[in-house]
Amino acid sequence: MDTQNAVKNLHPLEVKIIRHYRLADELTIEKVEKELSLKAGNGNQALSWLAGKGIIAERRRETAFFFELTDLGKTWKEKGTPEERIIEFLRIRPAPLPDIARALGLDPKYVGSAFGRLAKLEVLGMDGGKRAVFILPPERALNGRPASGPGAEYLKTARGLLDAAAAAENGLLAAAGLSEDQMLVMAGMFKKRGAGAAAFREADRETVVFAFTPERDQIARALEELGITGEECASLTAEMLADGSWREKRFRPYNVQVPPTRMVIGRTNAYGQFLEGVKDKLVSLGFEEFDGPLIETEFWNSDALFMPQFHAARDIHDVYHIAEPQTAPSIEEPWLSRVAAAHENGGETGSRGWNYPFDRTFTRRLILRSQGTVMSAKTLPRAKIPGKYFGMLRCFRYDRVDATHLSDFYQTEGIVLGGEVSVRTLLGFLEMFALEVAGAKEVKYVPGYFPFTEPSVEVHIRHPVLGWFELGGSGIFRPEVTEALGVNVPVAAWGIGIDRMALMALGLNDLRELFSYDIESTRLRPLRGIQ
Repeated sequence: MDTQNAVKNLHPLEVKIIRHYRLADELTIEKVEKELSLKAGNGNQALSWLAGKGIIAERRRETAFFFELTDLGKTWKEKGTPEERIIEFLRIRPAPLPDIARALGLDPKYVGSAFGRLAKLEVLGMDGGKRAVFILPPERALNGRPASGPGAEYLKTARGLLDAAAAAENGLLAAAGLSEDQMLVMAGMFKKRGAGAAAFREADRETVVFAFTPERDQIARALEELGITGEECASLTAEMLADGSWREKRFRPYNVQVPPTRMVIGRTNAYGQFLEGVKDKLVSLGFEEFDGPLIETEFWNSDALFMPQFHAARDIHDVYHIAEPQTAPSIEEPWLSRVAAAHENGGETGSRGWNYPFDRTFTRRLILRSQGTVMSAKTLPRAKIPGKYFGMLRCFRYDRVDATHLSDFYQTEGIVLGGEVSVRTLLGFLEMFALEVAGAKEVKYVPGYFPFTEPSVEVHIRHPVLGWFELGGSGIFRPEVTEALGVNVPVAAWGIGIDRMALMALGLNDLRELFSYDIESTRLRPLRGIQ
């Protein structure tokens, strides 16, 4: 062993143990904490450190048995044991055991056991009316209580055990420290682990006994020569400087090359902060936020958006159905009738509709929300004109998970209503999302098709690693959507993949990183939000 390095790396607690004890001494956690006046837990730390450095080694393990005071025992200590309370009760009048149990609020089984014990000790008995009475000879009674003999000794011993356990650390009485008479009384007051309630329960504690290795003496001599006692100060305090006491103290050496302790502070999740930044941006532009349930009807999720009931997106492979209940009780009127008419013949929208019989049972089917546009549709009947609305909405759609696709995802959904709203209005917002929110450098707009918008536009951005991908879809709501829901002005709408915007804005290459359980990556990821 390199003694110089060993001494240099010793903690003051270890130094105290090495200098206080000799090579032949045995050490336990309880022993060193008591004899060196250490705080609880310090003994365990110090012995673990010494064992890790090979200065002490485990010699053996000893198991000691204890009796631990239970909650029931604490109650008996405060209110009296069943025997004490029964004796006090019977000083007034004899009574049957059930009456005693009811009067004292004790479980009948405790009353029965206590009576049987006192009967064996010739303190109590039964009279002709099956009432418990005293049978003590006058010379062994004092004011109706046992004054001498086995009964008095039993009560005194039981009371002593309860008081001693209550005063002991952790409510433990060592079995080895009890006398033969105390053990006889304890036999009727404790239960083994897992058994029924009793004043005490059996417990055991394992003690590890350590012994020094031969290296101890060499280290102890080095400590003596260097004058290291273990009482050296670890830090210079303001109080020491103020009163000048630092001049008389010795300090532990300080290694300036030791790396500082890493401080792991709380911080906002990068994606969470990004979402809040987008919300702040839209609110500052005068938008009002909307939200709604994850479970929706086919009506609001698709029918109200003029998506025909035979559309491919209704297939089970695209949406998730609810198993129980399968359908909603009803759909709000007049929207159900007006939307149904728009599908069947165009209603009052000026359209010819889809020309098929609208299924009013199918429209009540419950599904997980598959697109954020459902909330745009639900907002139209109550929207202010002019008005601007948005939502951050979690959606569910069967998809193959990869770097740019997830089976559940978030959309930032928005609508702008007003007589002057046009495609130019829409493109302005799409440019804001692509450039200012996502931070893209290259953007392009591609004609698209959605059953509920005309014209329809897809916005694409270029990722430095993943290349071009769609950010989201948009367009001007068709009259079959707006007029069926009570709106007769143009409505620009978009559904942007907020996850994909974050992918670009946070400098990531895979959507799955946004929802990683790796807390370390979250701590190290730079917080980049909306500027």
